[in-house]
Amino acid sequence: MAFNLNSYPVAYRAKYTENGEWREEFLEKPHKTPGEEARLPPAEAVLLAESRNFYADMPLVNYTTQYGLGCFEGVKALPQKNGGLAIFRPDQNARRFYNSMEGLFMPPFPRETFVNALVETVRRNTLLGFSPPYRAEWEKDSFMSADSVYIRPFTYTEGGIGVNISRQPWVVVICTPVSAYFTEGRSDAVVTERIRATPKGTGWIKADSNYVIAALAKHEAHERGYMECVFLDAVSRRYIEEGSSCNIFFYLKSGELVTPDLGDTILPGITRLSLIELARDRGIRVTERKITIEEAMSETSECFVSGTAAGATPLSSLTYNEKKAAFTCPGELTLELQKTLKGIQYGLLPDPKGWMTPVI
Repeated sequence: MAFNLNSYPVAYRAKYTENGEWREEFLEKPHKTPGEEARLPPAEAVLLAESRNFYADMPLVNYTTQYGLGCFEGVKALPQKNGGLAIFRPDQNARRFYNSMEGLFMPPFPRETFVNALVETVRRNTLLGFSPPYRAEWEKDSFMSADSVYIRPFTYTEGGIGVNISRQPWVVVICTPVSAYFTEGRSDAVVTERIRATPKGTGWIKADSNYVIAALAKHEAHERGYMECVFLDAVSRRYIEEGSSCNIFFYLKSGELVTPDLGDTILPGITRLSLIELARDRGIRVTERKITIEEAMSETSECFVSGTAAGATPLSSLTYNEKKAAFTCPGELTLELQKTLKGIQYGLLPDPKGWMTPVI
């Protein structure tokens, strides 16, 4: 299923007003029960899904639609082993969303308001029956095929046609069902010639515009038979930075786990941060530093990408200039981190760090 545009009925919306306040509201879109919707003829199902994706009172021509001026987040609410539902580290997404909006010179959205909006939007949809139940069979593959609720908070600007910043944006939160992100059976990656981000740019912001290049590069990788693409830095074209929409890790033969250090060209991933903590808890030497493509190709034992959608997804190889380096896939460390992360997220394992925020 991966991402699904069939949004849940309840959405959240907040508008920044002239008096410097956020005006909040919850919108309940047309819907039936989940069972009734599942039995709808395909044409009716499409129409119902499309009806939830339109907001007639928001301007079509604005700084977001014309220039990609906006930012967003990716958050998950996950069914729990005990029957509940919980959101993974929304406080960290709130922090990044706040920083992203500041970086785009928008009035930043308060962090506490962000977390409360996510919890309440998911809760209201769950009360209508729109959230997946926990399934014991997910435990067999460490939840790699498990369902969850994908939460997408995003900004949308006031009307405008000239190049400008946004002074009175909206923040919108929608929820959709989601399952495995990457296609099963494909795990090869290739280094793209495209450049994702440049110094002094917006690479550190989860900005809408950043994902245009990522989409093009990933499409080109798929056309060549690869699952993923990997970006090098814009200046020297030697240092690895990110995947198409995820951070990347290299477990070296020396026992060092390396991920590119954060700067203004790399997104500070919440899953990245979490995996670093989990690896260090296991006594692994984790280093955030620059890593050249040559070192990665010659010294890597295991490689995996990380993100809200990807979790910790292993890569079996990396191709650069027609040369291919093969990795253990999935490697022992990758599997261990994957099982621990997913186990905490789905309530199979204890949550000693308090990463999960209950919804119900």
